[in-house]
Amino acid sequence: MPKIPRFTSKQLIKLLQDNNFHIDHITGSHYVFYDSKTKKRAVVPYHSRNLPIGTIRSILSSTGIEINKN
Repeated sequence: MPKIPRFTSKQLIKLLQDNNFHIDHITGSHYVFYDSKTKKRAVVPYHSRNLPIGTIRSILSSTGIEINKN
């Protein structure tokens, strides 16, 4: 399994938006994204520090986005 890079919330949100995910709604400090084509949903906690690797891995696997770090 390739090593997953560290992301801040802003970087992960940008990645989701680049992959056709749009903000569905915001609840507290969590942004909920939705892709109407694939019917997939992703919840991103919005904090100022890097997100934990497990959280990033979970969000990426639930959305089907693959990161190829070359």
